[in-house]
Amino acid sequence: MIRRFAHLNLPKQPLFLAPMEDVTDHTFRYVCKQMGGVDVMITEFVSSDGLVYNAKKSIKKIKIEDYERPIGIQIYGHVPERMVEAAKIVEDADPDFIDINFGCPVKKIANRGAGSGMLRNVPLLIEITEKVVKAVKKPVTVKTRLGWDENSKNIVEVAHLLNNIGIAGLTIHGRTRNQMYSGKADWTLIGIVRKDPEITLPIIGNGDIVNPIQAKEHFETYCVDGIMIGRGCIGRPWIFKHIRHFLETGELLPEPTLAEKIEIARMHLLRSVEDKGEYGGILTMRRHYVQYFKGIEHSREWKIKLLTSNSLEENLALLDELKSRT
Repeated sequence: MIRRFAHLNLPKQPLFLAPMEDVTDHTFRYVCKQMGGVDVMITEFVSSDGLVYNAKKSIKKIKIEDYERPIGIQIYGHVPERMVEAAKIVEDADPDFIDINFGCPVKKIANRGAGSGMLRNVPLLIEITEKVVKAVKKPVTVKTRLGWDENSKNIVEVAHLLNNIGIAGLTIHGRTRNQMYSGKADWTLIGIVRKDPEITLPIIGNGDIVNPIQAKEHFETYCVDGIMIGRGCIGRPWIFKHIRHFLETGELLPEPTLAEKIEIARMHLLRSVEDKGEYGGILTMRRHYVQYFKGIEHSREWKIKLLTSNSLEENLALLDELKSRT
């Protein structure tokens, strides 16, 4: 039986762009689409409080374009009434589905009971999910983690409960909240959830996928219905295309040349500045630059200039300087 995430018609072994704060903005989603291979995207997470109180930054995050489809908008919060109201606001933005974040490990979010903090209050997690499902017509999905810590990995219990309240998909990151992003993602429990005959939800696996061989092995070993890629695509938006090609042909594509990476970074930079203004756009690019140009020899001084310049003109000149060396 084919399990369709959020009832979408997706290719076999679909690839998802993970929601990442200050990463999967309009600009990065555009670049990933241009590179090809990504089947489903999810926005940066959006605060339910921010939406309810009409915060400018939150409202901007839920604006989507047709070229991004299929796309979900992810919301987080810990107050059921505000989560319901936020979901209704998001529904008016017309995403293909609404995703609920029960996985963010950041201290200021988790310690107040939102994000992965909800894994310590499963009844509230279920209450919020059920109320959101009933309040909107769009499919509702959930993203979460294995549990709060090593001694409370309750994902199997949570998955069983979610399975019975009408959500349209479940994404599981293979770490606990206390791990944050350290250590190695453990997909064992993801596979157990997926292979449980009583759980009929489509299960998407997430965590530490950084190359095509890993993706294929994880599809085959854990039988997941899709794979979500997060940090592995930062500064490497071509990873989706490379994984898709390998899944379909068994052939590994070569990494982009340095000259090709420079042109991708240039496109990304110009789009980022167009979206956020010169200063904001350049600031956003810095975490991507680190990955785009990781491993370049004898370039420390050049990297320092690129990562400290606030001028678009200088950023472009530095990219040209690097290209001239290739």
